[in-house]
Amino acid sequence: MALLAASGLLRPRLPRVLAAITLGVLSLGSALALAGVSAWLITRAWQMPPVLDLSVAVVAVRTFAISRGLLHYCERLATHDTALRAASTARAQIYHRLANGPASAAVRLHSGELVARVGADVDELADVLVRALVPIGVATVLGVAATAVVAAISPPAAAVLAICLLIAGVVAPWLAGRAAAAQEALARQHHSERDTAAMIALEHAPELRVAGRLPDVIAESQRRQHAWGDALDAAARPAALAEAMPTAAIGASVLGAVVAGIGMTPTTAPTTLAVLMLLPLSAFEATTPLPAAAVQLTRSRIAARRLLDLVPPSRVEPCKSRMPARLPNGAGRLSADVCSGHPDAARSIEVNLNLQPGARLAITGASGSGKTTLLMTLAGLLPPLHGQVLLDGTDLTQFDETELHSAVSFFAEDAHIFATTVRDNLLVARGDCRDHELTAALDAVNLSGWLASLPEGLSTVLTGGAQAVSAGQRRRLLLARATISPARIVLLDEPTEHLDATDADLVLRDLLRPNRGLMTAERTVLVATHHLPKDIRCDELRIGQAAYPDVRSAAPADLEYEP
Repeated sequence: MALLAASGLLRPRLPRVLAAITLGVLSLGSALALAGVSAWLITRAWQMPPVLDLSVAVVAVRTFAISRGLLHYCERLATHDTALRAASTARAQIYHRLANGPASAAVRLHSGELVARVGADVDELADVLVRALVPIGVATVLGVAATAVVAAISPPAAAVLAICLLIAGVVAPWLAGRAAAAQEALARQHHSERDTAAMIALEHAPELRVAGRLPDVIAESQRRQHAWGDALDAAARPAALAEAMPTAAIGASVLGAVVAGIGMTPTTAPTTLAVLMLLPLSAFEATTPLPAAAVQLTRSRIAARRLLDLVPPSRVEPCKSRMPARLPNGAGRLSADVCSGHPDAARSIEVNLNLQPGARLAITGASGSGKTTLLMTLAGLLPPLHGQVLLDGTDLTQFDETELHSAVSFFAEDAHIFATTVRDNLLVARGDCRDHELTAALDAVNLSGWLASLPEGLSTVLTGGAQAVSAGQRRRLLLARATISPARIVLLDEPTEHLDATDADLVLRDLLRPNRGLMTAERTVLVATHHLPKDIRCDELRIGQAAYPDVRSAAPADLEYEP
């Protein structure tokens, strides 16, 4: 069912799949015909007939030998073309659903987990076409054809061949798939954890190096790599045992053909008996990939479940359709009575907020205390564990998500810097800004000198994205995005990270004092930070870590703000 549901992501074209199966049937059909004609030719040549009697068979052997390789090559081209097109279609579908679906689908996962799902899982899902669907189709057609040809010579031998084909083509793959299911799921989990550890090392290498944790993170990624390899090896063992079953089935079918041929010797020509003996050898060539196909079905099924968990299929319910609520015209009052946190987290935070338009709020706490999760919950990016977040008395879930982000925007600490121009990196926050507005925003965050040093100003391409700027410049560039954003309620996560203490205090004063120019007085600003200068007078919400990991809730925080 998971594979059927995920077929909407692949959208394989039926004519291409049928063409691949047809080419596979013709390729192995040539091998089957080659075995039969070769058996006839060898036996007939032993009888030393005139050479002209063998000329047609000689040409047929050459034709089938050449066509077998040529058709197999064409079949591989067709199957890989189908699989690659399906994989690209699946990725486009996933990106489209992530872009237009609820933001919580992506933000709840680490970037390494997203890479694993959009990368390796899509490849595993597309491989079901090449390594499972086409081999199964080819084996089905060839098995029926080979049994029919043998039945025309000897029904008892055909019965033995049919039974052996069922063992090699059904029983062995079933055992391989069933035995590998648990190990493949474990291998996929190790693969995701390896990618997560690798992405942490790549994204946060400077901080980890300063903290002395980078070797540990790299070692963890290597350990997960070894665990993934061990799990794959464990999953391959049952498949290896299943691979031996077709060999045993070939021997049994040949033995059955020999026994049937002995009984037919007085009434059957030697050439016919030779064909009867050699045909089973080629008939099983189509069933050889089926145990591996069963394992691939298991892998693809696991990948399909993970992808559907990331981007579930859209369900349209006309009877329950509703128009989204309209956003308020004013600045908007943000209130919340929620318990924020991740479902599998050891603790959560209960918060009661009532922020009038123009409010300034500093959310302080140690790393890992839940500040970012709280901001994302207030922005509607993560659903609360319980409770609700209201904008002018209306639950955030009632608004159209695209419109909501134009009113309430969250600016992450690790937001992406694109490998494009400075202008385009700012326009992602508001696409209708003019150049003088962008220049003013950069000047407000003290990047005017940096802008003046660029060879092409706003048109300068930041080659490598974040690698083209320093950590402080990146932080100020992200802050400039927030200043030009049309959002009336701005939630900033660690906007002063990587800035020196003096500059950090200046930025926090500009953000948290309504009379400063960085944010207009009517905009509501929430800032998550590790520290708050003592001379800044604004409301502060302190989030403390629970004393014990088993405690789910920290002390509730209540705040009423009236400017």
